[in-house]
Amino acid sequence: MAREKILFVTSEAVPFIKTGGLADVAGTLPKYFDREKYDVRVILPKYACMKGEWKDKLQYRTHFEMQLAWRNMYVGILETEIDGIPFYFIDNEYYFSGGWPYEDIRWDIEKFAFFSRAVLSALPSIDFRPDIIHCHDWQAALVPVYLNDAFQSNPFYQNIKTVMTIHNLRFQGIYDKNIIRDIIGISDSYFTPDKLEAYGDVNLLKGGIVYADRVTTVSDTYAEEIKTEFYGEKLNQLLQARSNVLSGIVNGIDYNIFNPETDIHLPYKFNTQNVTTEKAKNKVELQRQLGLREDPNVMMIGIVSRLTDQKGFDLIECVLDEICQDEVQIVVLGTGEERYENMFRYYAWKYAGKVSANIYYSDELSHKIYGSCDAFLMPSLFEPCGLSQIMSLRYGTIPIVRETGGLKDTVIPFNEFENSGTGFSFRNYNAHEMMATVRYAERIFYDQKEQWNNLVKRAMEADFSWNASAEKYEILYDHLLGWYWPRGEKKAEEAAVEAAPVQVEEKTPEKEAVEVKAAEEKEVVEEKAPAKKATTRKASTKKTTTEKKTATAKKTTTRRTTAKKKAEEETAEAVKTEEPAKAEEKPAAPAAEKVPAKRRTRKTTAKKVEEPVKTEELKKVEEPVKAEEPVKAEEPVKVEEPVKTEEPVKAEEPVKAEEPAKAEEPVKTEEPAKVEEPVKAEESKKAAPAKRAGRRGSRKKK
Repeated sequence: MAREKILFVTSEAVPFIKTGGLADVAGTLPKYFDREKYDVRVILPKYACMKGEWKDKLQYRTHFEMQLAWRNMYVGILETEIDGIPFYFIDNEYYFSGGWPYEDIRWDIEKFAFFSRAVLSALPSIDFRPDIIHCHDWQAALVPVYLNDAFQSNPFYQNIKTVMTIHNLRFQGIYDKNIIRDIIGISDSYFTPDKLEAYGDVNLLKGGIVYADRVTTVSDTYAEEIKTEFYGEKLNQLLQARSNVLSGIVNGIDYNIFNPETDIHLPYKFNTQNVTTEKAKNKVELQRQLGLREDPNVMMIGIVSRLTDQKGFDLIECVLDEICQDEVQIVVLGTGEERYENMFRYYAWKYAGKVSANIYYSDELSHKIYGSCDAFLMPSLFEPCGLSQIMSLRYGTIPIVRETGGLKDTVIPFNEFENSGTGFSFRNYNAHEMMATVRYAERIFYDQKEQWNNLVKRAMEADFSWNASAEKYEILYDHLLGWYWPRGEKKAEEAAVEAAPVQVEEKTPEKEAVEVKAAEEKEVVEEKAPAKKATTRKASTKKTTTEKKTATAKKTTTRRTTAKKKAEEETAEAVKTEEPAKAEEKPAAPAAEKVPAKRRTRKTTAKKVEEPVKTEELKKVEEPVKAEEPVKAEEPVKVEEPVKTEEPVKAEEPVKAEEPAKAEEPVKTEEPAKVEEPVKAEESKKAAPAKRAGRRGSRKKK
């Protein structure tokens, strides 16, 4: 089986360069794909700010010159392999010699436009033609655009699929249209509102969303949120239009690195069996290191984050003074906006021994915070995925989060009545709602220790490794290339064509057998029921005494009448075509005849009663037809048609005792003759003989 070839295009990847969660995804996820089915490789810029230990491992592959707009630029390619995954690096000292991966936005746009075009140009040189190019964030968003523009005429690049992953919609690569047009070197037809242009400027991320075959985000909830105006960052309408190819896949973490049983940064290792004792020892060690009051029983809340509004620090600012007055300790690690850095410095001075402000970043200290604290506070305004809450779950540090994006998808709210959940959460972006949630967690920690310990164990058992995420990406790739899941030797379209006839052959006999049985049953019912009707109809018009002489006489009459009924039906069909009015009136007469026939109690009285009724009923039928032919003669007949639907009488005919009651119903249906205004006089005539006949019969009975 040929392996699918996947190329990750990213601006950063661990262990080479990292500024955020993107590096963890691009550097770690490729290791978890099934290597028998997928050949996954990664390409990124060669930054001068990379650590020397990684620069020394890079090997020269090739170089060439590439045209970018009106400039010819040098492109060098270096490579290395980490954990069996090939990593390629685009080298150009003019663009990547800065001290940080990201600088001025105008310079970054030109830098990553060069990078995107160089990636496509380098593919023939490294002898790698990917089936899918997976682009991450706006820095790689021009790859689908270039692939659709200048490279599409080259057969080497045809039929290459692209996936665009949005890690944070707030960062889009927006700049002035006139300047970008001169930088990126694509046709002027792309600078329109339906392509790269957005509100008068050029939006690189928008171009990637428009031209990518599939668009993904890093959580299911965030994929839905960005289609709204609040979270959509002015691209919500475009994302709604592309919702048929938009989906979310939650990120994971490397469980080999973040493992409390083997973490080299923890003085005391632990697992779900001894977490309650060993983790408290780590807490005391951290308190001693940071100068906090040493107390293994006090609740310690950790914060590891960028200090920005997005992470919810404006909420913390409102109520931090009140929280510090509770029996808690707070440990902060991170950098960001100056006002938040100074805020934590102030409270560390004001509440010495309770608050520790560490305004820098340390990987070692972050592991100690995850492995020592009791709770982890993360009240983000929006969070595409978030990795800190997943890391805290891994170490049994209970997250306190706001229900948004990946936080909602990864943290199950605690329920003290069912003893379920993996953390605490609140919904509205409100400081006092956050504080109430923190104090609720404090109450469970101090007052319901057994439930808290169970909560810690459930959190540690939650699985957010890259294995689960990699499997979902494999399904995405397979569907994009036309494979069914799980992937086999044949594509989905071919398998569907072959499977279709087999399914028809298996189902058709069963359906035919059922249909045949149903048809036979219907035929039996249809054959028997009309025969019974024919006997009652003809018995009423002929001699009724012959019906009730003996039981054998009834059987013979029914057999004879069935044959006659069939002959009459054949003649009736011919008559209906010639005289539809008369054919429609025929069912009405037998219906009226049933009334006296079913009321018979004695043979002698039945004869006298039926004879006048026959003559009068024939008059009823003939007279309205002659008078009403020009005046919609069929309308009253249509009202009488429901007489045909008296099939329930079929089942009840054997029960002769019940027939008289139901036989009166047709008489009521004839009452619509009231609609025939000119025949009002006839109705009185019709009714009078029937009443007299009934009285005579009753007198004779007496």
